[in-house]
Amino acid sequence: MQVSPNTLKWAMRLYPPLFFQRIWVKKFSPDYRSVTVKIAKSFLNKNYNGSIFGGTIYAATDPFYAILFDQLLQRRGFKVRVWLKSASIQYLKPGRGSLYFTISITDEMLAEADATLRSNGKFVKAYPMEITNNAGELCASVLNEVYIRNLHQGEAAAVAY
Repeated sequence: MQVSPNTLKWAMRLYPPLFFQRIWVKKFSPDYRSVTVKIAKSFLNKNYNGSIFGGTIYAATDPFYAILFDQLLQRRGFKVRVWLKSASIQYLKPGRGSLYFTISITDEMLAEADATLRSNGKFVKAYPMEITNNAGELCASVLNEVYIRNLHQGEAAAVAY
């Protein structure tokens, strides 16, 4: 389902798994090429050591590549199923305050997905993400593997958000 960036931003902000972990979508770009997210430290996501719980950081990275690719490919006429196939994270520095990340889909990334979907029917690729603190210091490095399937006739698209 195609939705406006502002509608999706508010839907994601109020989505309970993100909301209660204080994962806040700051902005989807108008063309769905990027998203900026803030992970606010609070008593709801603070661990024993006083930093942001690693599971919160990990959860924050989960949906966004899939959402961006889904919206971009729908606008190109595809009927797709998109999900995060796998992910890995390296925690490099404790998140003692709010954390931030921005991910972007480049023309090359979109063209590669488009061409592969047209020829093979599915596309699987891992993309990096960097989580930084207020000072711009790298706190976590994430690799998200996105799975995109071009749905064939007879299959119904399913909306996960």
